[in-house]
Amino acid sequence: MNLKAGLWQQQTLKLAMTQELSQAIALLQYSAQELAAFLEDKALENPLLKIETGNVKPMNPLIDRNRRGHQKAEKDWIEQIADKPFSLEDHLISQLKITNLSAEQLKVIRHLIQNLDENGYFLGDVCEIAQKLRVAEDLVEDCLAVIQTLEPAGIGARNLQECLLMQIYYDNPNNELAQNILSNFFVPFAEKKWKQIAKELKVTLKDIQDVFDQIQLLNPKPAAMLGKETTTYIIPDAIVEQFSESLTVRMFDDSLPRISFNEKYYKKFKDQDQEVSRFLQDKVQDYQWIAKSIEQRRETLTKVVAKIVEKQPAFFQKGAQYLVPMTMKEVAAELDIHESTVSRAVREKYVQTPIGTFALKTFFTSTIQTVSADENTSSTQVKNEISKLIEQENKEKPLSDQEIVEQLKTTEGIVVSRRTIAKYRDQLGIPSSSKRKRFA
Repeated sequence: MNLKAGLWQQQTLKLAMTQELSQAIALLQYSAQELAAFLEDKALENPLLKIETGNVKPMNPLIDRNRRGHQKAEKDWIEQIADKPFSLEDHLISQLKITNLSAEQLKVIRHLIQNLDENGYFLGDVCEIAQKLRVAEDLVEDCLAVIQTLEPAGIGARNLQECLLMQIYYDNPNNELAQNILSNFFVPFAEKKWKQIAKELKVTLKDIQDVFDQIQLLNPKPAAMLGKETTTYIIPDAIVEQFSESLTVRMFDDSLPRISFNEKYYKKFKDQDQEVSRFLQDKVQDYQWIAKSIEQRRETLTKVVAKIVEKQPAFFQKGAQYLVPMTMKEVAAELDIHESTVSRAVREKYVQTPIGTFALKTFFTSTIQTVSADENTSSTQVKNEISKLIEQENKEKPLSDQEIVEQLKTTEGIVVSRRTIAKYRDQLGIPSSSKRKRFA
């Protein structure tokens, strides 16, 4: 073995990730909102990058003086007024007959409401609250009982059992069986040990089933219904339209700010000292890279959407149940690009179609084997078949996962494992066969 020091030449190839290349990759995976935010940030540090938001117009209800125009503008202004959030405390306090309550009671009630979680459950400790407010524990208990009489039914419960009991009593105070089961057999009832309950209470399984059906209609999170979710608006990145027998694809760029080169600024300072000139040259190159990356993003996204439409025509023309198996690897191979490029292109992007607006990642489903050598199916189609089988099953003797496996293979020619059926069933929110069983 030669251990002497020396000099040797070796030729190697490696890919260097430049800042511009990294930026182009980032822009490809940006959603429309993320891209708009990126461009706004860039405009702050690059004086040569101008952002034109032609799609944003100021509102002025005084432009049109005629009555009709004024009314329309006034309506537009009203629609722009922010909605004031209505809190849980406001909702509960508004139901109280304040004239019948003392100042001390109202103070305790407000404090108790602040100890309710987002689902309406009371998480505080009565003893600690009494000590903190320097009042009697009985007063705190009475005030909590007042809260529990308010709507929605179940508010102020300490746990799920109490919440369901309150709702059952509110809906049907004469249903003694349901109240008895929830009070004394809550855990066995939840675990579906109904034969034991039926034997002890001397009722039929059908009676237990009826109670279960009633409880299924109750709300385990009573205050959640009061929570006002912020509306999320989806702006499609592409639009697929049906013309005669063909489908067309066009990109929807109206929501994106348009960029342009600030020629006036560049001409004004380009002949300054060497340091300014070097700064401007860097910003020119930065602008060119951004413009090129945006155009490349648009071209890549157009190609990917067009390929999706080409491979999924039945989906766009007939409905979501006609989605055929398609992977990112297949699309990447046909477009002669890398699979990761397709993944970045479809991230957080949506397409508007004749049957609705969908996330682009919706169209990529795993391939499921069938008994036919030249035909496969998608996971979406398998889920649809599972839903149909369970919908048509005998509820007194529901299908097990293994029976679903066998029926899919026999009737549809679909080959899946029992574990796959269990996974898809969970994704569909369908309980196991033992929990689907009904009693005549």
